[in-house]
Amino acid sequence: MTLLPLFSNADASAADRLAADGGVPTLRLMENAGRLVAEAAQGLLTPSGSVLVACGPGNNGGDGYVAARILSGRGYGVTLAALDAPRSGSDAAVMAHLWHGLIAPLDQVDPEAFDLVIDALFGAGLGRDLDGAARAFIERVAASDVLVLAVDVPSGVDGDSGQVRGAAAPASLTVTFHAPKPGHYLEPGASLCGELLVGPIGIPGDAADTIGVKTFLNGPDMALAALRLPETTGHKYARGHALILSGGVEGAGAARLGARAALRVGAGLVTIAAPEEALLAHSAALDAVMVRRAEHWAALLADPRKNAVLLGPGGGIGAAMRAAICTALGPQRNIVLDADALTSFSGEASALKAMIADTQAQGRVVITPHEGEFQRLFSGEEAIARVESKRERALRAAAFLDAVVLLKGADTVVASPDGRAVINAHASPWLATAGSGDVLAGLIVGLLAQGADPFEAACGAAWLHGEAGIRLGPGLTSEDIPAVLPEILNALLT
Repeated sequence: MTLLPLFSNADASAADRLAADGGVPTLRLMENAGRLVAEAAQGLLTPSGSVLVACGPGNNGGDGYVAARILSGRGYGVTLAALDAPRSGSDAAVMAHLWHGLIAPLDQVDPEAFDLVIDALFGAGLGRDLDGAARAFIERVAASDVLVLAVDVPSGVDGDSGQVRGAAAPASLTVTFHAPKPGHYLEPGASLCGELLVGPIGIPGDAADTIGVKTFLNGPDMALAALRLPETTGHKYARGHALILSGGVEGAGAARLGARAALRVGAGLVTIAAPEEALLAHSAALDAVMVRRAEHWAALLADPRKNAVLLGPGGGIGAAMRAAICTALGPQRNIVLDADALTSFSGEASALKAMIADTQAQGRVVITPHEGEFQRLFSGEEAIARVESKRERALRAAAFLDAVVLLKGADTVVASPDGRAVINAHASPWLATAGSGDVLAGLIVGLLAQGADPFEAACGAAWLHGEAGIRLGPGLTSEDIPAVLPEILNALLT
């Protein structure tokens, strides 16, 4: 299984040291980075194009000095503006010395007078808000219509979290080196980076393994890893039995969406357990999905073949839901908690944590909150709820609960208790529609029923869900997502 590693700021620094230890001078890394930037800039310029290169005092600025020198040598009209001089003796100072043109003060240049601005002020590791001349310049660029090429990240974007430090100007193209960073895919950074170009600069190809990178970009390989192909002599019971708890008739559609998704993704059998009032509604709308009385919940769970359970979609909020979760949790069964199941523990994440531990369900639970549900669940857990980075919030929540956390959104993050995280950027805004989350939860429980690892199931479901959104596009309704799955699965498996 191959996934694209995403380097944190610390990982990127470690990779630079690894290259230097392997005999690649840091000046060569900077020269190679600046050359990549210059070549990317050429693709955005006409032969007579004019370029403003804005350089900061650190390594990001050093890359800018290299790009300015190369572009000037190739005949482009280059103006270089600097925020401050690089620190004496630094690599950036060496590259600044090799620039033989004029250096203008940053506050005295007009970005709109140029065809392209190369933003090389600050890279991904900026640890404070932009201020002073740097912020004023970035705000002028953001207010203009000038084309922007960002070096590493748009200045002001945190490479770890994607959060904006004070201000940031949207780029048409961002050039980064060796590997992307989480901030390239986490909002709002993802929307500010424009097209992302990743290029080699001399860092060893196995750096991610050597360093121990644990954050990755989701891809079809995770869906493939989660899928289980039926054997020629197999039968439906060998493909698992998903059990879904429904609430009353008002929200019964949510459970049906999850059930259809679980069946479509490959679960051998799917059963909905519903209260008396909803039995007829489910029975009239479903054919391949079985319907049973929710009053027999404990008896249904006593069947060991029902190996994956989904609670939450339209299930109701309160003590009854909490009791149903406690009954379902156990060391031999995978559980997905969504929507009402999570809201039933609002402000009581510690109670859910204790319940998971008491029932020996550690590592077998997947929770699928959107941001609002996440904040309600972890209200009072300031070290989790108030962390700026979405990836870090999900990781801390996973470690706290000893469960897999799928934190939904345009930049869905899946986090494992063991510290792994995957960012899913493979999606469509058309998925923001009623019932879409219920389908996603159903996909996860369907993959779990077939024997997928909880982390793989959550990642694989997120990718399949996103692919459905991309294929369906405008006019998508949640009912359409399970229907398009055979087309997606056939493309994956052939």
